[in-house]
Amino acid sequence: MTERRKRPIITLSAVALLFLIFLYLDLAVAQIYMSPLDVLDGIFGTGESIYTIIVRNYTAPRVVMACFVGAGLAISGAVMQALFRNPMASPYILGLSSGASLGAAIGMLFPIAFLPVFITTPLLAFIFCLGTMLLVYSLSYVGGKVPTETLLLSGIAVGALISAIVSALTYFSDERLSDIVFWSMGSLSQYGWENVLIAAPLVVIGVVFMISRSRELNAMMISDANAKNLGVNVKSVRLELLVMASLVTAASVAFVGVIGFVGLVVPHVMRILLGPDNRLLLPSTILAGAMFLVACDYISRIILPSQVLPVGIITSLIGAPYFIYLLRRRKNEVGWN
Repeated sequence: MTERRKRPIITLSAVALLFLIFLYLDLAVAQIYMSPLDVLDGIFGTGESIYTIIVRNYTAPRVVMACFVGAGLAISGAVMQALFRNPMASPYILGLSSGASLGAAIGMLFPIAFLPVFITTPLLAFIFCLGTMLLVYSLSYVGGKVPTETLLLSGIAVGALISAIVSALTYFSDERLSDIVFWSMGSLSQYGWENVLIAAPLVVIGVVFMISRSRELNAMMISDANAKNLGVNVKSVRLELLVMASLVTAASVAFVGVIGFVGLVVPHVMRILLGPDNRLLLPSTILAGAMFLVACDYISRIILPSQVLPVGIITSLIGAPYFIYLLRRRKNEVGWN
């Protein structure tokens, strides 16, 4: 077997092994000590009832949500980086996180009478996230085209404006200040299976669609002209992929808040290891994104066992320095030459 074929197998095997290790470690983090057998007993319901209750009702929903959110943000980042042919792109480059934050802040400060807050907040975050995508895209639509540069600049401008509105709402929020700030940091706590059942189908639908467009995305990475020569409807495919990436991002952040750098660093690292072919890159980022967020959640819980440290803090502390390292040390290996 050639080195070219060995590398993807070794890389994906290593990522899968790390994923399983952190999956167990995160499942075992609870108020009481649980051995590996206790965790397995809790999963299958074959041991003491206390372990079954803890694993199935408390740790498992959190870990499963981390898997879907990490996978969704990572593949959305990979798609956007390919669409814009820009390694700086991420699910938040179009202001999507700011839109979700605005929706969440409104849901917390102005609750709807017939809906509880735990439903209103993610619902409005989801709606505002998708609405921000539509606004940015409409602002960028000029002369029947959507230039990439205009789209990026529109996203930055709209994101800055919405962030200012969120800051104003936070300033005047009084007793709900801590809730808004905590949500903006990103957290996997306080959610159960009912939230997973809402977010997971949306993430799966978007992920399957984006993977199905891998070949078209490869052609568009070279140039729009090249893609058109190969029979790709560039305008239609770009819009479809942007909508799906926004859908996945919205479904991911609607429940857990703003978690940064997953969609920026994970695709970057996997592109270094596996190359820019989206037929391999997109599926691999799903696994790597899930592993990364589960690992960050585990780290956030062992640093302060008696408190809930927002996982978004950990992703930023890990992601920002590593991204700077990539830019400084490995400029020629990121697959964007």
